[in-house]
Amino acid sequence: MKTKYNSGLKLILKYITYVFPEVKEKLEGYKNKLKTFKDNELKKQGLLSISAKSFHCIGGSVYALHPDADFILTIQFICALQTISDYLDNLCDKTQTIDENAFRQLHLSLYDAIDTSSFLGDYYKYYPIKEDNKYLHYLVAQCRSSLLNLHSYEKALPYIKKYVNWYSNLQTYKHLEPDIRENYLKNWGEKYLKDYPKISLWEFSAATGSTLGIFAMYAASHNPHFKDADFLSLDRAYFPWICGLHILLDYYIDYMEDLEEKQLNFTFYYKDIKTCEDRIIFFAKKSLEMCDTLKYPLFHKTVVKGLLAMYLSDSKAFLKYNKKVSTNIIKQGGRNTVFYHRMCKILRHLKLL
Repeated sequence: MKTKYNSGLKLILKYITYVFPEVKEKLEGYKNKLKTFKDNELKKQGLLSISAKSFHCIGGSVYALHPDADFILTIQFICALQTISDYLDNLCDKTQTIDENAFRQLHLSLYDAIDTSSFLGDYYKYYPIKEDNKYLHYLVAQCRSSLLNLHSYEKALPYIKKYVNWYSNLQTYKHLEPDIRENYLKNWGEKYLKDYPKISLWEFSAATGSTLGIFAMYAASHNPHFKDADFLSLDRAYFPWICGLHILLDYYIDYMEDLEEKQLNFTFYYKDIKTCEDRIIFFAKKSLEMCDTLKYPLFHKTVVKGLLAMYLSDSKAFLKYNKKVSTNIIKQGGRNTVFYHRMCKILRHLKLL
């Protein structure tokens, strides 16, 4: 294990200087590829998912600076996997299709992306539009080529498969008809709650919507000396805590927007805004506490504080009643989180975030 590694402000500066341009170049390549295809709804949603959700790839790619990770390979894996995730979210959310079989089949691409032993599937089998010029196969291949020669990937793979399975189930159920999706999510999530007694059903569901656990496992698997116990510790820190914090912040800032658009939002299930604030703070504290159990704890703590700073620098986080809540949450991360938050606001002003 490396005794000296980047964390704190030094990590943030490297992230802005090196990761941002690399991710933007990668996403521009995907957009240019899509632009050569004939016009249809799949091309439209592919372009929309990149232009509207590039923030996800930029955020996730902080793991390219993990002390053990190969910078270029990690950017390639994270950008391709996150782009698949965002593209499929659009196909489930932004079109007229509401079909459980279609959603499940689409998400087989994520399973194939993280496991080179599987054969590429017919992902659009049940989807009404099928011609994507092999765009999804291309993204899957980008992920798979990033998995070759990883020293400890076999140890990480069971956890990554678990996260992909949970994510795929969540995406399938949450995009069903509003009058049935809640029962589907309840029936699915309740069987896992005995393993996570400190969180609610809806907090579990929220945590399954994060890809950060996958990225953390991938980055760590570059290290040939990572043991089974190290991956177990990583799993316990990221799920439900860091993954849960990630998505609760995401839902928190989208609360009013989702309410107006009748979108599912797991923060709706808190009885009031104070409870929402308390639970997000609880997840933040647990996340930082669990970082102390990991190799490179300061790296992971910087990621957690960066999550608070990035999400709460969104202008929606300071609208109306959110202002006091967001300020209280930021303070829980400590003085450096307040500083990172100011940096993120500047980056947003410069259109870099």
